[in-house]
Amino acid sequence: MRKIDTCVVGATGLVGQTMLKVLEEYDFPVGRLKLLASKRSAGKVCVFKGKEYTVEELTKTSFEGYGLALFSAGAGVSQTFGPIAREQGLVVIDNSSAWREDPEIPLIVPEVNLEDHRLNKLIANPNCSTIQSVLPLKALQQTFGITRVNYSTYQAVSGSGQKGIEDLHRTQKGEEPLLYPYDISQTALPEIDVALENGYTKEEQKMINETRKILHQPDLPVSATCVRVPIETGHGVSIAVELEKDFTLAEVRQCLQNFSGIKVIDDLPAHRYPTSILAKGTDEVYVGRIRQDMASENGLLLYTVADNIRKGAAANAVQIAKALLTEMTEGQE
Repeated sequence: MRKIDTCVVGATGLVGQTMLKVLEEYDFPVGRLKLLASKRSAGKVCVFKGKEYTVEELTKTSFEGYGLALFSAGAGVSQTFGPIAREQGLVVIDNSSAWREDPEIPLIVPEVNLEDHRLNKLIANPNCSTIQSVLPLKALQQTFGITRVNYSTYQAVSGSGQKGIEDLHRTQKGEEPLLYPYDISQTALPEIDVALENGYTKEEQKMINETRKILHQPDLPVSATCVRVPIETGHGVSIAVELEKDFTLAEVRQCLQNFSGIKVIDDLPAHRYPTSILAKGTDEVYVGRIRQDMASENGLLLYTVADNIRKGAAANAVQIAKALLTEMTEGQE
């Protein structure tokens, strides 16, 4: 695979640092590497493959001569600099919420809808909870069809970035919270992101809209309740889904086991089911607690867990980049 000169924007943040780690673990063919961040973080030193790199301040001329930009620096930065990088010929993969609902920008989970990348050279990385949910939903959609989805999430504090982790550690020591409205070490909080007029939070609305877009079912009925829990890493999502076709649980398990990126862990009597401990540091989506929904004639219940910083953010972005680079390389052969 040919090498590609790569920029990482937001390189000093939690996701940016994980992107560097994943690029190294995947042996991604980085040519030249440029690490970019705000003026405040410029001058810091990061290590990639044993070599030290000095972080540079992000400017409009930062991308000249490069081929790939991985963004993880917030929506405002992405809205300003993402189009600049694209106009200079780079493939841009953005981890923020800036472009996810834009109909002209592909929103990609590579195991699910990689083909959508042909719509634009600027690609959005979905919300972390959406990513781990659409893998099993896509498997079920293409085998049985899906007619309705309801989510309940159990989201780790790292979903709020380093500040979320610090607030958990702070309150565990008996100190007052600075980020969350209550002591996250002692309670779950049914509030993620800002409140909307319809009674949902922005996080819940993201999951609804992104699920429809990724699965190409714009009219799919979807609802969500998103809850922050006192876990450092590893989101859980309980999914209630109604299927078009009749099914057996054996058929469902086989369908999920055969889908790329999914590991089925489903043996309740033996205490084998997805956990944050199991998912931490991995890039798979773990699925278990697979059972018939007793409240719905053709309903199915399942529970998923994934590392929200890796598969929910950094690793998904790198996987997109690797898949695109493979496709480009094969197309030149």
